[in-house]
Amino acid sequence: MPRAGLNPERVVDLGCEIADEVGWDGLTLAAVAQRAGVRLPSLYKHVANADDLRTRIAVRALTGLHESLAAAVEDAPGLELDALARAYRDFARAHPGRYPAVVRAARPDEPELAAAGGALLEVINAALAEYGLAGDDLVDAVRILRSALHGFVTLEAGGGFRMARDVEQTFTRMVAGLDAALGALRARA
Repeated sequence: MPRAGLNPERVVDLGCEIADEVGWDGLTLAAVAQRAGVRLPSLYKHVANADDLRTRIAVRALTGLHESLAAAVEDAPGLELDALARAYRDFARAHPGRYPAVVRAARPDEPELAAAGGALLEVINAALAEYGLAGDDLVDAVRILRSALHGFVTLEAGGGFRMARDVEQTFTRMVAGLDAALGALRARA
């Protein structure tokens, strides 16, 4: 009989909390079991294994990032790139342990993860619509944007920006640079 109050969603909730406290690499089923107040074998009634838990957390993280980006872009018409970039950074800062899960590509046997990743790409594509890019140019734009944002938030989270310069100013300039680069892609197309 499963412990009262413990179900797959609660196990994922606990996994998310622990990841945000100790980091993605520190997330273990043993830590989740301890937090839940159960023995480790009890978790297997709710998740198949550690990979299953990590996949479920990745779906949750992608869904949360998608919702954050979609809301930000909707609330800032005409400033989609800036709003999207700031929402991306805010999500990574608010969820430092689960954020690394958003970069994982889905395997063929992970339709929920693929759907969550696809929804995230849709909102990014929509935000980039102002640049009038399509096909390979749009793919390149999405990759450029995600790489820049991921690199920035990863370096920031890891303490990689310890110079005296204000990080906010650097972020603002990076987003302006991305705007210029995406505009140049449009001009080239």
